[in-house]
Amino acid sequence: MAKSGQHGGNVLQMAEQYGLTPDSILDFSANINPLGMPSSLKQAIINNLDLAEHYPDIDYRRLHDALACHIGCSPRSVLAGNGATELIFALTHYLHPQKAMLPIPGFAEYRRALERGSCNILDYTLHESDDYQPTEALLDALTPDLDCLFLCTPNNPTGQQPPLSLLLQILDRCRALQISLIVDESFIDFLPGQTGLTAYLNDYPNLYILRSLTKFFAIPGLRLGYLLSANEQAINAMRDQREPWTINAFAALAGETVLDDRVYIQQTHHWLATEQAYLYQALNEFKELHVWRPAANYIFIRNRQTGLQLQEELLRHHLLIRHCANYPGLSAHHYRIAIKSHAHNQQLVTALKQVFGHG
Repeated sequence: MAKSGQHGGNVLQMAEQYGLTPDSILDFSANINPLGMPSSLKQAIINNLDLAEHYPDIDYRRLHDALACHIGCSPRSVLAGNGATELIFALTHYLHPQKAMLPIPGFAEYRRALERGSCNILDYTLHESDDYQPTEALLDALTPDLDCLFLCTPNNPTGQQPPLSLLLQILDRCRALQISLIVDESFIDFLPGQTGLTAYLNDYPNLYILRSLTKFFAIPGLRLGYLLSANEQAINAMRDQREPWTINAFAALAGETVLDDRVYIQQTHHWLATEQAYLYQALNEFKELHVWRPAANYIFIRNRQTGLQLQEELLRHHLLIRHCANYPGLSAHHYRIAIKSHAHNQQLVTALKQVFGHG
């Protein structure tokens, strides 16, 4: 069994475990845009290789200006980081909550960050009967003794996106009870036309929004995320507390470059609209699988054949999917599958037919 903190994309570890070469494995465990790094960014890096010879601007002013322009907010409301994960830890360190609520299943780093601060964590279980979606019952579970609530929209690993009407009710409830609401929108860019909760920042100073550019723009080796909040005192405090130069020069350049690449963004949305529909329908044809309709670039499934280890069987075909046994609230039969190119998605479907003995 994998370690509790394992993430998708750990191809080297899985290759060693199963006696394969990393290059021979097709990775469906990490939700990275298969279009690859935008050509605009590749060219920008080539044109600016000498950035490696200099320290980045310690305040990353051009990067913060670009992010603020993209969102339509003040640069004083933005804090960029070395991926969203750095900012999860920075935010929990600043807030130092004594009691926090975590919907489960959910991203492991929220729990790790809260545990580092010795926070009392209250799990809020999302149920399969609700498609692992929060419902209005969550409003009643929010009590004045809570300091913060984490939400992930779309949720990782289930891929479900709560309706805006419910999110606004949660916002109001948290504001009334003085609960810090931390909303992770790392996959929101995959939803065309969706702006998440950014329009509500100024009305809710207790709202903190996490974003990531790593997945959408296929730069996991560079890593870049950002935090949004109208609470400028909090942003300033976190900026002052952080270690210097956590963002490398090329990651900063990425943030200054990719958000204006409308062609790449449109190509990504076109790819996802086509392949999301194809892979969801293809997986649904397997009676052995329970498949949840995805909102983003990954699909959540449960294997109904409980005696079959699906990840292990697919590795025999040199395909790696993300098992979800280490997510609280899930079992060894739950998996997350990234949506990839059409040829690779077809390869996965063909392998599943062989695993399940379909002619």
